[in-house]
Amino acid sequence: MHTSISEILKEKSLKPSRRSLPCLAQSQTHPTNLNHFLSVPLSPEPKPEVEGLSQSISTSCSLLPPQTEDGKDHFVEESEVSTCETRADESFLLQKPVTRAKLEARTDSVQRKKPTDSSGLFFRDGKKRIDYILVYKKSSPQVEKRCTFEKNLRAEGLMLEKEPSLTNNDIMFVKIHATWDTLCKYAEQMNIRMPFRKKCYFTDWKSKTLGSRFHLRCRQIKSWLPRNPMKLDKEALPDLEETDCYTAPFSRARMHHFTINNRETFFSNSTRSRIVHHVLQRTKYEDGKSKMGINRLLGNNTYEAAFPPHEGGYKSRHSIKTHGAQNHRHLLYERWARWGMWYKYQPLDLIRRYFGEKIGLYFAWLGWYTGMLIPAALVGVFVFLYGLLTMDASQISKEICEANTTIMCPMCEENCEPWTLSDSCVYAKVTYLFDNGGTVFFAIFMAIWATVFLEFWKRRRAELTYDWDLIDWEEEEEELRPQFEAKYSRMERVNPISGKPEPFQPFSDKLSRLMVSVSGIFFMISLVLTAVFAVVVFRLIAMEKFASFNWYFVKKNWQFATSGTGVCINFMIIMSLNVVYEKVAYLLTNLEHPRTESEWENSFALKMFLFQFVNLNSSTFYIAFFLGRFAGRPGKYNKLFSRWRLEECHPSGCLIDLCLQMGVIMFFKQIWNNFMELGYPLLQNWWSRRKMKKGGGGGQNVENKAQLPQWDKDWNLQPMNAHGLVDEYLEMVLQFGFTTIFVAAFPLAPLLALLNNIIEIRLDAYKFVTQWRRPMPARATDIGIWHGILEGIGVLAVITNAFVIAITSDYIPRFVYAFKYGPCVNKRHHHGNECLQGYVNSSLSVFDMGELNNRNHSGYCRYRDYRAPPWNTVPYEFTLQFWHVLAARLAFIIVFEHLVFGIKSFIAYLIPDMPKDLCDRMRREKYLMQEMMYEAELEHLQKERKKNGKRYHHEWP
Repeated sequence: MHTSISEILKEKSLKPSRRSLPCLAQSQTHPTNLNHFLSVPLSPEPKPEVEGLSQSISTSCSLLPPQTEDGKDHFVEESEVSTCETRADESFLLQKPVTRAKLEARTDSVQRKKPTDSSGLFFRDGKKRIDYILVYKKSSPQVEKRCTFEKNLRAEGLMLEKEPSLTNNDIMFVKIHATWDTLCKYAEQMNIRMPFRKKCYFTDWKSKTLGSRFHLRCRQIKSWLPRNPMKLDKEALPDLEETDCYTAPFSRARMHHFTINNRETFFSNSTRSRIVHHVLQRTKYEDGKSKMGINRLLGNNTYEAAFPPHEGGYKSRHSIKTHGAQNHRHLLYERWARWGMWYKYQPLDLIRRYFGEKIGLYFAWLGWYTGMLIPAALVGVFVFLYGLLTMDASQISKEICEANTTIMCPMCEENCEPWTLSDSCVYAKVTYLFDNGGTVFFAIFMAIWATVFLEFWKRRRAELTYDWDLIDWEEEEEELRPQFEAKYSRMERVNPISGKPEPFQPFSDKLSRLMVSVSGIFFMISLVLTAVFAVVVFRLIAMEKFASFNWYFVKKNWQFATSGTGVCINFMIIMSLNVVYEKVAYLLTNLEHPRTESEWENSFALKMFLFQFVNLNSSTFYIAFFLGRFAGRPGKYNKLFSRWRLEECHPSGCLIDLCLQMGVIMFFKQIWNNFMELGYPLLQNWWSRRKMKKGGGGGQNVENKAQLPQWDKDWNLQPMNAHGLVDEYLEMVLQFGFTTIFVAAFPLAPLLALLNNIIEIRLDAYKFVTQWRRPMPARATDIGIWHGILEGIGVLAVITNAFVIAITSDYIPRFVYAFKYGPCVNKRHHHGNECLQGYVNSSLSVFDMGELNNRNHSGYCRYRDYRAPPWNTVPYEFTLQFWHVLAARLAFIIVFEHLVFGIKSFIAYLIPDMPKDLCDRMRREKYLMQEMMYEAELEHLQKERKKNGKRYHHEWP
């Protein structure tokens, strides 16, 4: 049974998947107060001859101000210097008022003239929307370049209007407006997808199946359940109640296909800003192949800044519940960036519409990561609570706490006395909190969790790219970086994609620069290892000092004192080196001369990750895998520089040192990062406001900030980081590494990460909405190079957790003792604690203190190792138990890695990257879209024939 496309369109949808497309502005569901900003009534466009006149006047550097209220035209000549004077001829000036009068008469027949807007979002006439802002200093000597650039911008169809700053007499703003024809022209060139027909869904057939009853019953049960408090109310975000539309690349030849209810709202603000930015990047300011683009003009100080304006203030005197949102920025602040919204889902569609898909994907990924941390944090807390509840019942802790007669060997050869094993009772109990039976389970769980997180993120990303209409979007051929063009302008090669000649970097030059960059990376890594070595030396010196300290409390807890001070010093070194790393990574990346901005960003991101990952984790790797492994034995200790004895592990294991290292660094680093993220822009903006109040810039003394136009307010905000989202992603990816790589030693890491991320989301939201200028809305389909880095961390996490359990923790020695040497060897039924009786004594070897040069000590002492006693035929040799434990460690590493990697691969195979439901919907919509394009074209041609009085038929004409 065949169904026509017209019948399909009439069917009622059962399963609408809300997609926020450019058509969303057509729904007319904005809050009441948004109408002024977002739903400006459509005014008729100028006729072609008028636009021709406007382009002819663009040959001058003067600007055409809007009409005054009396309807007369006035031309204000704004001459910056004598070289930039008006060149419009007199005949044009005489003809212009007549043409404008005709246009004004036609406009009045449609609508009344709109009053002048004072919000800073429109030109002086209150009609032309400001799509972009350029800022320059009047004292800048680059007048010629600026005049040429602005003349060429007008030739491209952009309208410009200048406005002096109210806070600084040296600052001038250039407001840019893109006309309808310009928007259409570049929307077609950039293949921007726009709506052309209301969406219908392939799931309509489910209403006729038996399964619909089951789905109806499920919906009824769901309606009885209490509402999810994390969801945002529909009333809270009325602007997101939109209709769904099919989209297609915009074409002026087929403009009749598209749903254009209002020209002012057809292109969203972010789309208009993207189009203007596209023009700014490709407009020349001098004759020459590489003399173009706003980036180069910003680099040579022709302009101070370039940014799209915010849509007004983010605060209102009236409640949003009673008066509605003033604009999208106000809506984002109230429903996303406020701290009171910490438990709510993020309005991703609104974030995407205001800041662009690239920033929207970052917050979507951050929210997904935070949500996935909830089960990991719960399991980690359960493992910690299990250790806390069974701590007193631990056989090992009991034996250590009751070992009042067990004499341990001195920690140093001079001024150190033997100590009893029971002195470290508290240390042993704290160790058990993190080194218990749940450690292995939690390590396996987190390795699988990392895989599930990444696989389900792929599915979530596929849904977002579908909802945001990015499925068929291919990143356009990126423009070359100005630095690359300037360096290799003399060497050209034909681009195989565009067919045009462009600068080319020879392979030999690229290889030599890459080698220098790699050498710089290795040098910085060696600097990190040197810093770690310095911390190791400090720990050795501190160990001897604390072990022979006069204060008994410090002497008794010398392990905590040594680890604590070492971690604090290490943290200060880490934060100091991070400042150096950023500058070095920036220099090395510029030295490579990447071809495009995305190549530059990927190269810079990889360097920053390598530097900071090694910086953060090098000391942690030392504690996990080297601490206490090469200490030697009493009487024959290995010494550093023949002076300081190497550290050895506590009788209860080295895991507590690793746990302390991770806890301190993770806790303090997150606090420091959050303080710097919010504190720095707050201080900068406070200083700007303070200077503004004092009139430090030579401008007017504006007492009330609300009196300032929007461009002045945005200029006084901080620009987004030059590295884009690299710093934001880097912080979260390093945290992901801490959460997974050594999670076997610190099960509370996911909980700390979860608490930090809940704060991080609102912190970043507050920063983007209130403290930063509005960034250029950029498009992206994924998170870029960071996904590959996350997958690499997931693989590394399996390996490191296997080694932590096998080497750092005491899980394997306890396991070998229980099943090979303990009292339960010959028993069929046994209890865990019962089988570990005598384990501490078995893990300690005997040493004769008479062999020391210190005559004050005599008798036997114990130390942690598996060696033969001094009265053995071969004293101090490794025992058979040592080799059994070593073999068990290696076997565990092999079995653990193969098991976990097998489970990870199986889970990755089971979870498809794209949901089947989404695949079917995409294929169905692609088919329907082709059918609708055919019917729309047929209907249009039939109307044309009927209008011209020709015969028409139902078949294709």
